[in-house]
Amino acid sequence: MNNTAIINPKTRSSTHPAFDRIRSQPIDSLNLTVEEYRHRKTGAKHFHLATDNPENVFLVAFPTVPTDSTGIAHILEHTVLCGSRNYPVRDPFFMMLRRSLNTFMNAFTSADWTAYPFASKNKKDFSNLLKIYLDAAFFARLHPLDFAQEGHRVEFENPTDPETDLVFKGVVFNEMKGAMSSPVATLWHTLSSHLFPTTTYHYNSGGDPERIPDLSHEQLKSFYQTHYHPSNAVFMTFGDIPAQEHHQAFESQALSEFVRLEMKLNVGDEKRYSAPLQVEESYALETEDAANKTHIVLGWLLGRSTDLEEQLKAHLLSGVLLDNSASPLRHALETCGLGAAPSPLCGLEDNNREMSFICGLEGTQPEHAEALEQRVLEVLREVAEQGVPQEQVEAVLHQLELHQREIGGDGMPYGLQLILEGLSSAIHNGDPVALLNLDPVLEKLRQEIKDPGFIKSLVRENLLGNPHRVRLTLKPDPSLGARRAKAEKARLAALKAAMDEEQKAAVVKLAAELAARQQQPDDPDFLPKVGIEDIPATLSIPQGIPETVGNLPATFFAQGTNGLAYQQIVIDMPHLEDELLEVLPHYTACLTELGVGNRDYRQTQAWQDSVSGGINASTTLRGQIDNVQQVNGHFVLSSKALAANHAQLTELLQTTLGEVRFDELDHLREVIAQRRAEWEDQITGSGHALAMAAAASGMSPTAALTHRLTGLAGISLLQQLDESLDSKAARQALADKFRHIHDRLLAAPRQWLLIGEQEYRSEFLAALSQRGSSNSETGTKFTPLRLPEVRASVGQAWTTSTQVNFCAKAYPTVPVGHSDAAALTVLGGFLRNNYLHRAIREQGGAYGGGAGQDSDSAAFRFFSYRDPRLAETLEDFDRSVQWLLENDHEWRLVEEAILGVISAIDKPKSPSGEAKSAFYNSLYGRTPEQRRRFRSQILEIRLEDLKRVAENYLKPENASIAVLTNATQLEQLAGLELVTYKV
Repeated sequence: MNNTAIINPKTRSSTHPAFDRIRSQPIDSLNLTVEEYRHRKTGAKHFHLATDNPENVFLVAFPTVPTDSTGIAHILEHTVLCGSRNYPVRDPFFMMLRRSLNTFMNAFTSADWTAYPFASKNKKDFSNLLKIYLDAAFFARLHPLDFAQEGHRVEFENPTDPETDLVFKGVVFNEMKGAMSSPVATLWHTLSSHLFPTTTYHYNSGGDPERIPDLSHEQLKSFYQTHYHPSNAVFMTFGDIPAQEHHQAFESQALSEFVRLEMKLNVGDEKRYSAPLQVEESYALETEDAANKTHIVLGWLLGRSTDLEEQLKAHLLSGVLLDNSASPLRHALETCGLGAAPSPLCGLEDNNREMSFICGLEGTQPEHAEALEQRVLEVLREVAEQGVPQEQVEAVLHQLELHQREIGGDGMPYGLQLILEGLSSAIHNGDPVALLNLDPVLEKLRQEIKDPGFIKSLVRENLLGNPHRVRLTLKPDPSLGARRAKAEKARLAALKAAMDEEQKAAVVKLAAELAARQQQPDDPDFLPKVGIEDIPATLSIPQGIPETVGNLPATFFAQGTNGLAYQQIVIDMPHLEDELLEVLPHYTACLTELGVGNRDYRQTQAWQDSVSGGINASTTLRGQIDNVQQVNGHFVLSSKALAANHAQLTELLQTTLGEVRFDELDHLREVIAQRRAEWEDQITGSGHALAMAAAASGMSPTAALTHRLTGLAGISLLQQLDESLDSKAARQALADKFRHIHDRLLAAPRQWLLIGEQEYRSEFLAALSQRGSSNSETGTKFTPLRLPEVRASVGQAWTTSTQVNFCAKAYPTVPVGHSDAAALTVLGGFLRNNYLHRAIREQGGAYGGGAGQDSDSAAFRFFSYRDPRLAETLEDFDRSVQWLLENDHEWRLVEEAILGVISAIDKPKSPSGEAKSAFYNSLYGRTPEQRRRFRSQILEIRLEDLKRVAENYLKPENASIAVLTNATQLEQLAGLELVTYKV
């Protein structure tokens, strides 16, 4: 049935006169209607997702099509947010972060588009942010000093002394040095450069640090004039504000000043290869042992992502081949013995105009490239000839349907998730409405897959018969980083040698002008704001309904989950000896990857995908609200499914818990190797979090365990574990440890958490009862987990392969139940907003920095992210406290910090996420009453409270330090006497 209504704009009196209404289409599976509009004068597109959700979302996006790797689109994204015609302040974006109740504010640079989204539940706040975003997007100042700060510049090491060496500086320059320290990022950009030899995807849109200094300010302004025009713009909105209200703002605040620009920015089709390409390149890796550090991937260029049927067929093909260990290609990659793990790039890339399918291995050797390629092609030929089981194809379609129905919102607003799903199609002149309304195409695919030859033909047409294939071998080069650093120094030396005195004076002058501008306070009165008076009076928290199923307690939350059911088995964490505790995170990772009962691990994973949206095992540990030294913990086995599958979901969870097998030793070895590769890949992307965990590891038992099991120390332990598993005896010993942990859990008290719509409540409970929900093994005496008390100072320096640094400093404070916890929580935002952002990002050149109270570990933590500095940043942490204590400060700054905390507390989650948050908070003593009381305490904080807690808790002698850096920079920290580690 086609629900699309094509509307004559002249007959719609409710449509704003500046816009034509093109169509309106209800999407029942999402409970919303998509309305499409065009701006008459400029041709700007607007897609409005009309729904009764009060969290309104705005996004404006532009096609940005770089023709080099100078990072022009990325640097422009940063610079656009540094002041505009109506808001001529230096930093309106970050200032509005502090003056807002937003639930999301950011900007994104993709390979071929740039987007500026925000979200808010407060109508006044939404209007304020819309003014800022529209003015920034269409009337940006692009001040040359902002370009120097955000993009790149040269300065003398001593900015006032032209006799010292030149250095490159700039936020994006350092951000991309950090980003390109990741081997996976290098792998992706290298593969893209060969898959796309002639189009914009050939280039690094974020910027290659070697090419960023080639970009001029004039080039930036020219790019802005052609790309950021309404004729190229796509507006997308979501929520309960009518489209006509948006149109009034768009027209009056921006669009009325423009006329149509006839130049359209399009990405053309890539010129196709007539034969496969084989490439070998290198990446920088600081290591003494480069064995088994190579990445080998195969990439195919497929059809256009704007063709919805082709896109879903490509997703189906990718899922059938790679979704889990039951999938033929993933199974071959896991068991071929040519590498440690399937590549993190494995899967379908559908954001570009033309899609790509990728598979391969990490942790391998260059000489395995030919064997790997032949093994992959062999598997594809087998699938093309024999097909795959019908139930496996149906399981992939089931996953697509489940993804379509699930209401997200835990990581970013649900409305923004939907918008981003349709954005790429809108940018590439496709149909984002069709992309959001998958049901008709899913139904067509459901009929097509009944043909046994369907998957076979997809493999032949898209892969085996497709000559546009690239095999990339990316080898580690231990000396490449040093050679690049040497080349950068030589480039800078040549620049300096070519300078006359006047040019040197200009460099000194630029540094002085930028420093003066960074110190100059902006006039906040230019910007709109919300205040404490605009904060909602109370915090909405869902209430669970206590139930009893068999002899087990259960809690049911009635939430609008759009036809999905969520189930969790929650088990009290038992006492574990140290040797068991060390492998606990790997037990949870392996548990859902192993066979169950008579099913081996491949059959089990196929079963999981056929009835659920995946099954997950995890642990959660938290200190008491008035004493972080007293810890409670739980093991959680969780899953989700379409409500119609809730009985099968119950069976899956209970059977997994009761009948998991620990006898598949070879697969156990594979999972540990894959886990090591995943953790190592994430080091530079999560460097600030890892450094903070290390710095706070002496503050409480939970902080110590977090660092030891999943932090930098945990990564080191995992590396040792992985290297010890070559013998069958070692693998059996690990399996025995897992079995011991499992037996303890089976004997521990447990309960159920159920989330779904009220109409399914009785069915959910009946299904649990029919499965015999009881814990027959709880007759034995239960000993809960107890951790030794921890309170110690830490000084650690961790080294890895990175071009930038991550710094952290931590101080012991108090748990959330203490009367000072609220002031410490506000203090983090106050220091970040008013000192650390300027000192660490604007002046220091780091991508980010800040501070915050972590009441769960009773620690106040400072951090920097992708930072060119080390010692100076640690000193800036201290100077921020001195600045607070030695100066008087406006009430406005305190109010802004309070707004930031309240915005974070009130930020909505998904329906299931709200329920889980309520359940687990209450489980650990964070009851609705306690949470609302803490929120009220936040609103009462004053400047004298911030000074008092800073003076009492942030004492230099109590500081713990941790940094993540590279070996060559350690000498900068010689005076701190840090214990050094390598990961």
